[in-house]
Amino acid sequence: MAEDQNTQDQNAAANEQAQQPTFGMQRSYLKDLSLEMPNAPQILLDPQQPTVDISLNLGADRLAETVFEVSVRATITTKVNDKTLYLVEGTQAGIFEIANIPEDQIDPLLGIVCPSMIFPYLRANLADAINRTGLPAVHMAEVNFQALYEQRAQESAAQAQNGQTAEDNQPSIN
Repeated sequence: MAEDQNTQDQNAAANEQAQQPTFGMQRSYLKDLSLEMPNAPQILLDPQQPTVDISLNLGADRLAETVFEVSVRATITTKVNDKTLYLVEGTQAGIFEIANIPEDQIDPLLGIVCPSMIFPYLRANLADAINRTGLPAVHMAEVNFQALYEQRAQESAAQAQNGQTAEDNQPSIN
């Protein structure tokens, strides 16, 4: 009788533990990196200060029932007199386990929390690539992914209200 009670208690505890919300990054990896200096070496002799443009895009894919890949892609274009000094593109991705979390909370995790966790890796990888060119570094400031997420949600709502479809609703920072 006591054994039956212990078994029931253990089963109940196991079920309760299996239903606990789970969130964690399993892995972060550099998915893509490229650097181009199409106008070197001539452009390196130009004394003009370069202009820098940085754009950022997010992506998320469900790999399995509780496994997601989230990616952050950045493109840094540096120009001198409308000629490209260098172009650096990189995609940092992470594999995340998300289980027993209400469906309406998964999208904010994928659009805010996950990118916030992998962005520092992307920033370091891009800085390293630029540093290896021998040119001055470009500082990528922290990104407020919550503000980007809210902006994207507002744009989606406005498009839905106007009867438009959101074809490319990726946030972009310039």
